[in-house]
Amino acid sequence: MIKPADTHATHREVELLDTLRACGGSARTAALAEELAVSEETVRRTVKSLAKAGLVHRVHGGVYLANTDAASPVMSRLERNAAEKARIASAAARLIPDGACVFLDVGSTTAYVAEALRDHRGLTVVTNGLYAAQALVRRNDNIVWLAGGELREAELGTFGASAEAFIGQFNIDMAVLSVDAVDPVSGFLLTGAAEAELARSVTARAKRCLVAVGHTKFGQTAPMVACPPEAVDLLVTDAEPRPNFRERLEHWDIELVVAKAKK
Repeated sequence: MIKPADTHATHREVELLDTLRACGGSARTAALAEELAVSEETVRRTVKSLAKAGLVHRVHGGVYLANTDAASPVMSRLERNAAEKARIASAAARLIPDGACVFLDVGSTTAYVAEALRDHRGLTVVTNGLYAAQALVRRNDNIVWLAGGELREAELGTFGASAEAFIGQFNIDMAVLSVDAVDPVSGFLLTGAAEAELARSVTARAKRCLVAVGHTKFGQTAPMVACPPEAVDLLVTDAEPRPNFRERLEHWDIELVVAKAKK
């Protein structure tokens, strides 16, 4: 279990956020109380705290996640901002050499990176995402390793201690992550606790780490720190970030790559 000091939320808040995400991003107060085996008053107090942090919105009798894109199943997110994700993916793929051992997570932008890697040769692809595995299996002598673990429908990926232990067997040259938000203080954020645990595990052992993220995620918020920002080497996005974000990236010694649209 992630310690509260490593997150933006308490254990109870993280549980509620994970439950909301599993419910598709919204739920009734009574349903959350039943799922979490707590009183409705406990749910209301937790929701109030999360609402103050900007992580959820309250409505009469219920609550929904503020970052609805992060809550959506990966297949539906694949259709959003497709042109921007494709540009990011193409730029990211150019930074990965043939023959590399690369980790790909379950994010929708990372799914586009997997597609952009289809012409690469001799890759060892390690992933916990079904989409990335399907995109690259039996392509150009690439070898695909799919981590075992709990399969979650919303992400179409595997999580938990088994997945982390499996990935830990590999000498990863480049870890490719997508995130739900970029914060100028805390860095790279995710909505799900399981995703964040796996991201920290991967970045701790990868030789280099690349974050692929759309410009709309800058300034958004999410409860979990994906990894120490200093663990990231490259950030690929589709538009120039605001000056305060550029300054933070420089402070963290992160190389910025902007995949601009062709005129």
